[in-house]
Amino acid sequence: MNKTMPTRTDVPELNASLRLRVVFDDGVRLGPGKADLLGLIAEHGSIAAAGRAMKMSYKRAWMLVEEMNTAFQNPLVESSRGGSQGGGAHLTATGQEVLTAYRGMEQRLTEAASKELTFLTGLRVDVSGGK
Repeated sequence: MNKTMPTRTDVPELNASLRLRVVFDDGVRLGPGKADLLGLIAEHGSIAAAGRAMKMSYKRAWMLVEEMNTAFQNPLVESSRGGSQGGGAHLTATGQEVLTAYRGMEQRLTEAASKELTFLTGLRVDVSGGK
């Protein structure tokens, strides 16, 4: 039996999203975790605080920042050590451009696939037990 794609009113509210992972030819990856880390660094002004917000160790957050900084022509994050002035980190102009481009791709892909995401959501079983 051939099913037609339901309309928005035929299915429950959309409870699905796409997860974008960009894989470059050299194997470097930029995905949702790194994008979230960049966004949280911009928000908190700190690699450590961004890591804590993601329930990630400072060492892991720092490693991901270093990985991103070496993967692009210019660093994405600049940091300064603590001390009397306190340390901190911020996105460079390139970092902001990379984050903006990534979020833009995410949004456009989700919009382009919304019909299919709605359809797939409508086919799912309610595992919440009506809660």
